[in-house]
Amino acid sequence: MQGGTQQFVVVAAGDGPPIDVPEGAFVIAADGGLERALSLGLEVAVAIGDFDSAAAESVRAAEQRGTRIVRHPTAKDATDLELALDEAVSLGAERLLVIASDGGRLDHLLGVLLLLGAESYRELEVEAVIGEAAVSVVRGSRTVTGTRGDLLTLLPLHGAAHGVETTGLDYPLRNETLECGSTRGISNIFTTTEATITVASGVLMAIRPGDAT
Repeated sequence: MQGGTQQFVVVAAGDGPPIDVPEGAFVIAADGGLERALSLGLEVAVAIGDFDSAAAESVRAAEQRGTRIVRHPTAKDATDLELALDEAVSLGAERLLVIASDGGRLDHLLGVLLLLGAESYRELEVEAVIGEAAVSVVRGSRTVTGTRGDLLTLLPLHGAAHGVETTGLDYPLRNETLECGSTRGISNIFTTTEATITVASGVLMAIRPGDAT
């Protein structure tokens, strides 16, 4: 078991901007995420999936460098990303950064967002970089960083989020309920470099969309 406070990083398939990954992170590649991880100069500890989107030579080269390859059949009941997240949980991860693309199929992108807030990962502190956007999954209380004037959107996942409170945002929430499907939490604004978000029950996704407006 790895576990503890070590940062785990899961890299999904697709292109994206350069990303600084914490030194010493335990890196898991989800299928074609192996290509993205290699392009970022990461040392991949585990690569997992059916490997329909990773080049065979990349998989062989990774295995020769000591990467553990976990193969699954093409006909399976979970995406490669979900298999990679489950692998992180099985290794005792507590802190998880997911690197994914915001391009490609809309259904895959929506699936990624919903997956990050799934009950299966409630014990994880989950962050993600999806394209240019930074994402934090909020259960209980989280502090997210930004720059004064940056946008921050709060979206409830898998049901309503109750008892929502915020500090450091232009439009504060005080013991509010954000209903799933409501747009009320879209486009709040940082008033300082940190915002604190507290949820009494439910789960929120805090999205900093980067340069998007």
